Amino acid sequence: MILTRVTFALAAGLALAMTMPARAADGDPAAGQQKKQMCEGCHGIVGYRTAYPTVYSAPKLGGQSAAYIVKALQDYRSGARKHPSMNGVTGSLSDQDMADLAAYYASEGK
Repeated sequence: MILTRVTFALAAGLALAMTMPARAADGDPAAGQQKKQMCEGCHGIVGYRTAYPTVYSAPKLGGQSAAYIVKALQDYRSGARKHPSMNGVTGSLSDQDMADLAAYYASEGK
């Protein structure tokens, strides 16, 4: 009887865990600083505007919410957000890279 209850509790816990979204990896601002070179070409120039494929102002990343940055990067990687340069760059980023970059830029504005 006890074994049945334990088995049921473990199965229920496993089922619950499988339905919960994965927690975003904790970002390391120092690691993000080492990875930011791919971002700086556009986002590191105040007032930068790109002409490909259309004129687009690159937003300032410093001080943005880490959660917002991660979500935006994930959306570019999945294609939910469209911009050729960003879709290409994010294709090479791991989830940890995204978390590290987000942690760096979120801490930059403080």
